[in-house]
Amino acid sequence: MTSSVLDLAPVVPVVVLEDAADAVPLARALVAGGLPAIEVTLRTAAALDAIRAIAAEVPDAVVGAGTVISARNVADTVAAGARFLVSPGWTDALLDALKGSGLPFLPGVSTTSEVVALLERGVTEMKFFPAEAAGGTAYLKALSAPLPQARFCPTGGISAASAPSYLALPNVGCVGGSWMVPGDAVAARDWARVERLAAGAAALRG
Repeated sequence: MTSSVLDLAPVVPVVVLEDAADAVPLARALVAGGLPAIEVTLRTAAALDAIRAIAAEVPDAVVGAGTVISARNVADTVAAGARFLVSPGWTDALLDALKGSGLPFLPGVSTTSEVVALLERGVTEMKFFPAEAAGGTAYLKALSAPLPQARFCPTGGISAASAPSYLALPNVGCVGGSWMVPGDAVAARDWARVERLAAGAAALRG
């Protein structure tokens, strides 16, 4: 596996699962569509079981954990089989836990000062969140000149229509989004639709 989350695929699906039984067929559909990196967010009680199931049963998937906001979250998701970690923001304690996991991770930032602070700690790959609300492509473009060493996975409000403009930026490695896993498709277990949407997302190169 690559040491960088940013190089796995142009789009990382951000998945919220209410039922862990949906995890394996959903992951298989995303992988079949060309999106191997899957971020399962810790927003539901089913999340850890979902990560565990994907890690055990979908070998071609690179399953990660999102909404990681504590050292306990780090420990739990590593034990469940997560292969990368994503947080919406960061503190010194959380950053220490992320580094201590030994896994690739993307700490969340939304300001220039947060980016500089992470660079000071030796972290060059970050999640830009909430991307659209925090300034979108214009903000990231403005950061690229003074801070070219920082690379981002923007997440938050990004759609199939807006993703290419993010992916065209030199400091963006991939984007995170949920448009390829719409709630109605997951509820209906329409995995063929998920695979089609994933294939469309995988083809986005900016």
